[in-house]
Amino acid sequence: MESCSSDTMDSTLKEPLLSPQKGGFRTLPFIIANEAFERVASYGLMPNMILYLMREYGMQMSTGTNILFFWSAATNFAPIIGALLADSYVGRFRMIGFGSFLSLLGMTLLWSTAMISEARPSCDEFSPQSCTSPTAFQLIFLFSSFLLMSMGAGGIRSSSLAFGVDQLNDIDNLGNSRVLESFFSWYYFSITFSLMAALTCIVYLQDHMGWKMGFGVPVLLMLLSALSFFLASPFYVKLKAKTSLLTGFARVLMASWRNRHIEFSYHSSDQLYHCAKGSTLSVPTEKLRFLNKACIVKNAQEDLTPDGRASNPWHLCTIDQVEELKALIKVIPLWSTGIMMCVSMSQNSFRLIQANSMDRHVFSSSFEIPAGSFGMFILLSLTLWLALYDRIVLPLASKLMGKPVRLAVKTRMGIGLLLSVIAMVVSAIVESKRRELALKEETSSAPQVIAPMSALWLVPPLCLFGLSEAFATIGQNEFFFSEFPRSMSSIASALFGVGTAVASFIASLIMSIIDHVTRREGKESWVSGDINKGHYDYYYWVLAGLNLLNFLYFIICSRAYGPCEGERGKMFDEKKETIDE
Repeated sequence: MESCSSDTMDSTLKEPLLSPQKGGFRTLPFIIANEAFERVASYGLMPNMILYLMREYGMQMSTGTNILFFWSAATNFAPIIGALLADSYVGRFRMIGFGSFLSLLGMTLLWSTAMISEARPSCDEFSPQSCTSPTAFQLIFLFSSFLLMSMGAGGIRSSSLAFGVDQLNDIDNLGNSRVLESFFSWYYFSITFSLMAALTCIVYLQDHMGWKMGFGVPVLLMLLSALSFFLASPFYVKLKAKTSLLTGFARVLMASWRNRHIEFSYHSSDQLYHCAKGSTLSVPTEKLRFLNKACIVKNAQEDLTPDGRASNPWHLCTIDQVEELKALIKVIPLWSTGIMMCVSMSQNSFRLIQANSMDRHVFSSSFEIPAGSFGMFILLSLTLWLALYDRIVLPLASKLMGKPVRLAVKTRMGIGLLLSVIAMVVSAIVESKRRELALKEETSSAPQVIAPMSALWLVPPLCLFGLSEAFATIGQNEFFFSEFPRSMSSIASALFGVGTAVASFIASLIMSIIDHVTRREGKESWVSGDINKGHYDYYYWVLAGLNLLNFLYFIICSRAYGPCEGERGKMFDEKKETIDE
């Protein structure tokens, strides 16, 4: 028996994923392809969408941008709901399949607005002011496509990574752990490649072959996405749904409220707390002490079953569940500091209008960069800096200092937020100069001329935004994973999406306020659709000021939080060295 067991283990190590059982390496390419195709399709629709709304639906700049802000918010928030439903009710396979179908349906509806003239108002592409007002049916048709795509993205993006991990039956197995690392690398590479393909190929098709082809290709890609996923259906490991962390948080809040009248003992050791099996925690921490009432055992015979579990998990929780909620509450202030940076980076519609009104020719007069492709520079600067930072900057600094050098997580977050301030200042200066040159060239017969200024002047602020994201966003994600227990990895990965969703709502609020205030008394709004009559530079200065206030807010939150997990150990070692000396 022992030799048989040993032989089985050896074969698993050699070929951990090629067994006739379900799951394994053979399923991972289908899962990666599903999300990669979905992201190319969905991200390819975003850059030029403001032009579609303004030219084909006659919308004002502020109205169209608000719609896109809400669409972005829904798309970023939907994965949270998708993760909750997948973990607690329907399972990850069904959630991804459901999301693939909804995304395909939404993109098909959007494509039909370009294909069927009755699905959109009668409009002159070069004179949006002459458009007839869209009917209620036409708007519902358009908004339904956005909503379905957001729901579809929530279904796919909430579960793809976790579903891929599910295919590796024994993660502790040496062979599987290596494949898991490879899967993560290919997964994030596919996302980066998808963004590049979306910002170049799909945008180019929309600019040069029109909306019918530009919206039709994403439909085809989404169809390939769904087919690639369902093609491997017989081989997937499909785990059943179970209780999610969010349900656990709700139970802690409910239990602490129900037990609010319980009095604490003077000494924590005198109180009986509910511990999970295998847990290293026997007593909850004193921070946010009111939550500790959720894990107090009032009557062991009534509150606990014979095997030591809670009779009613909504009345009694474990110490681990309480501490997990405390960890989440503790990081919320620092999490909120990243929202304003996301607000600044979400101004894609304004950058598109800017690029569209500048000289985009490079190398020759026959080639010009599509206005919607300038977001590529954010991605390129982020990728290049990460490679330089990890392979050149850190090794060189370590060699010069004679010891390992690494910037602390909160230091990187602060640098990123400061770069966001600088990026908005540079954006305001560039736009001020562009507007000045455009007004000199403008005549009554050509009110919206192309400014005699290269669109490459938009590259410096975009690169600064890329560096900002490299420092702040990646630093913030690392901060979450280092501060949370391993059981909260899914929450750590979801927090950035929640922040981006909140940022879209705040961006919409800021722009709406500025539009309302600046258009009073018949004046032209700062965020007017006519970029030369508006004042995008003033709008950028407002965002720069808000980013500066946010940076100061970060400093306060950082000091209030105290040292991170890694910093605590370093401080202890330094104190020990001082004592020894």
